[in-house]
Amino acid sequence: MEVNEILQQALQLAHLNLEEGVYLYENASLADLMFVADAIRKKQVPHGKVTWQIDRNVNTTNVCIANCKFCNFYRIPGHPEAYITDMDTYRKKIRETIQWGGDQLLLQGGHHPELGLDFYVNTFRQIKNEFPAIRLHALGPPEIAHITKLEKSTHREVLQALQKAGLDSLPGAGAEILNDRVRRLISKGKCGAQEWLDIMETAHQLQITTSATMMFGHVETIEERFDHLIKIRNVQDKKPKNANGFLAFIPWTFQDVDTLLAKIRGVQNLTTPEEYIRMIALSRIMLPNIKNIQASWLTVGKQTAAICLHAGANDFGSIMLEENVVSAAGAPHRFTYKSIQEAIREAGFEPQLRNQLYEWRDIPALIEEQVIDY
Repeated sequence: MEVNEILQQALQLAHLNLEEGVYLYENASLADLMFVADAIRKKQVPHGKVTWQIDRNVNTTNVCIANCKFCNFYRIPGHPEAYITDMDTYRKKIRETIQWGGDQLLLQGGHHPELGLDFYVNTFRQIKNEFPAIRLHALGPPEIAHITKLEKSTHREVLQALQKAGLDSLPGAGAEILNDRVRRLISKGKCGAQEWLDIMETAHQLQITTSATMMFGHVETIEERFDHLIKIRNVQDKKPKNANGFLAFIPWTFQDVDTLLAKIRGVQNLTTPEEYIRMIALSRIMLPNIKNIQASWLTVGKQTAAICLHAGANDFGSIMLEENVVSAAGAPHRFTYKSIQEAIREAGFEPQLRNQLYEWRDIPALIEEQVIDY
């Protein structure tokens, strides 16, 4: 096995196998990986712009029984800090989001043991009735699995009901590492790897656009990272020809501050900037059937994310007018609509505002600088 031979296959958009991916991770220079990933990016995203988004992460509830070992956000049922977001709060936050130029809510929450399908259908329907232009990028496979279990239903029936009520797209939340050994250690209460993949495959059949993620830098092996990438790629291969499937892939690093993984197991995020850039490049190389690769500035910061734009990434994600989950585990970074564009220009690219479908948007004429005090 030779590095150059494998990289030449990658340039032809070949589907590399697990062994080849691991071999590149362990033996290829970062410069070579960046060069090849950047060349693939130019083929797949020839306009050369770096896209970004304005949305707001609003949590439906912080009550959760999944008990993930990396999450500081959730509260157990009956906790004094437990909440379920009401419509008055949604109205206030949606109006602010529109005021600040946003077009979407990323709606996620915990696995609440008493909130079934009717709760989410009614919530989505009411939001859409009052704010029809707001897109709902909502829930995620673990939440779909949880609702399905509560309803004794099927993934398809739950997704169809949510889609009819106003669900526009499905985020790739809760993927972590798609390996059940890892999931038993860090997120035992969530759906297994195969169920996560099955839900996404069903969503694609229903023409629901999705994204995929990977949280790495905790208890997984390098082989398990590449197995994760191949599983994502295989689901994308099976999508209907007229479906977007996974429109983006977002790898991000485990945030360890005050988490149970850190406190009990001593697991720390030791991912270096070089390792993150390497994984961005290899994500582009291993996923030739997913067009957009997003750099997670929220977890790695502006400088590292900017270098990723030269290593296969073409998207900077959202400025996230609000984000409560990853931040609770120590992610300190923030952008405004001005500073994210400045960072993209400093990296040598032209910024382009987009929506969740990667359709370009004009920056709203009346956009106001966000004033949230982080």
